[in-house]
Amino acid sequence: MIRVFDVLSSSLLLIILSPFLLYRAISAYRQSQSIFVSEPKLGQLKQPFKRWAFAGAGYGKQLPVLANVLRGDLAWAGTRALSMEEADLLTPDVAQAFFALKPGVVSAYGIKKTVGLAYDDEFATDTEFFSGVRLKNYIGLCLRGLIGALLGGGKARPTPPVLHFWGVDIVNTTMAEALDWIEQRVLAKHKAMVAFVNPGCLNIAYTHQEYRQVLQNVERVLPDGIGLNIGCRLLNQALLANVNGTDLFPRLCERAALGAYPLFLLGGQAGVAELAAKAMQQRYPGLLIAGVQDGFFSDAQESQVIDTINNSGAALLLVGFGVPKQELWLAKHREQLQPTVCMGIGGLFDYYSGRIPRAPVWLREIGLEWSWRLMQEPGRMWRRYLIGNPLFLYRVWLQRQQGTNL
Repeated sequence: MIRVFDVLSSSLLLIILSPFLLYRAISAYRQSQSIFVSEPKLGQLKQPFKRWAFAGAGYGKQLPVLANVLRGDLAWAGTRALSMEEADLLTPDVAQAFFALKPGVVSAYGIKKTVGLAYDDEFATDTEFFSGVRLKNYIGLCLRGLIGALLGGGKARPTPPVLHFWGVDIVNTTMAEALDWIEQRVLAKHKAMVAFVNPGCLNIAYTHQEYRQVLQNVERVLPDGIGLNIGCRLLNQALLANVNGTDLFPRLCERAALGAYPLFLLGGQAGVAELAAKAMQQRYPGLLIAGVQDGFFSDAQESQVIDTINNSGAALLLVGFGVPKQELWLAKHREQLQPTVCMGIGGLFDYYSGRIPRAPVWLREIGLEWSWRLMQEPGRMWRRYLIGNPLFLYRVWLQRQQGTNL
């Protein structure tokens, strides 16, 4: 059925787009005295083929790939088509599993990469998705690939090591690099504070001087959310990855379990941090949870809470009070707190405790996780998203127009 879908859809598109394809072919010939260019690739079972494109520059350059889909060289969605040089770098086991599948115009890993969610190995991601994929999942991935192409903006952009939004420096990094940095700090016992920022956080920092100063002084600020991806595009820059705390948390727990360094979870409603801790310990049996504490304690109890954290022996402290309260609290008590790395993580305990369901993966892959959160808590979230997101983009536009980082 997947092959039937590919043939019918590519044939229909060739017919519908035939006037433009003719125009694009004439334009290519006028530019370079050639209509097509080709790139050698390896298909299913390592069968060689040529991936076609129009010669010259201009819109629709990749449209001749319709012929590759119609011929069966490519599917609409599949593993990434590799060159011979790339294939030679694969281990025999990986190559056997990878080339058992047909390559596609879009891949599961490529779609995740477009929105900054490609945290895991490319070949494992694609092999897992396309092994026995059903038609509805296949069509869904094709549609997400179309949306991802629109989100990607259609051109390569520079990826500076640091992103600047009105005085806040955000490290433009990958999930793996962020985890490495945190782990190195823990192992070296070099104290550090980590903050995550999304458009809502940056909107607060725009007017909240104390919070902005905290973000300017912490050791590392990490990028969170599709809004930053779009903001970077407005500044003609590229975000390497959406390094949000919710996706980082289980990966951090996995590393903590392997490295045997304990965590302390602070925040959320009564019992929520404890449920999140149990869920992670079931997932990673070696994980050490030094302690848990809800976020509803009085000023009189604060010193006792800090003593409990310090006496627990935790190497990592995760605080979920919400922004900017968690960052202000950590900055105020950083000298007293003994855990090596402290970070504010927002409401992620709610997700891993099961109190609030997280958006489906497909919704996250098209950059609409915020709409799910809005549906879950409309009374609390409408202002942040319906007013805050456009306001953030307007402020980024102003920054671009002014040519300043203020």
